[in-house]
Amino acid sequence: MPASEQAAIVETLAAAVREAGALALRARAGDLKHWTKGKDSPVTEADIAIDALLRERLRFPDIGWLSEESEDDRARLVARRVWIVDPIDGTRAYVAGLPDWSISVALVENGRPTIAT
Repeated sequence: MPASEQAAIVETLAAAVREAGALALRARAGDLKHWTKGKDSPVTEADIAIDALLRERLRFPDIGWLSEESEDDRARLVARRVWIVDPIDGTRAYVAGLPDWSISVALVENGRPTIAT
C-alpha cells in the first residue's frame, strides 16, 4: 500500500480507537449491562457500541470487516484487506472493573497483518 494511504489509515485508526476507548470508559462508569452469548462468552453494551463506532469510523471502500460482535460479512472472504476487530478484548476483566482489557483492531492485507492496535 502506498505510504500516504497507510499514513491516512493509521491516523484514522488511532483516532477511532481513542474514541472507542473513551466510550468504553464512560460505559463502564455507568450502569453497565452485560450478558452471556454462546456457551460462556460475556458481552456488554459497550462491546456492541464500540463495534458500531469502529465500523463507522474505519469504513474504507475496499476493506472488509470481521468482528467478534458483528454478523459475519462474507464479502470479506474476497477482499484483499480486512479489518479484524475485538471491540473489548478481555470482557470479563472489563466487567469486573479490572485494567486487563483492550480494544483490538488489525488490518490484514493478503492474509498478513499490516497495521494493528
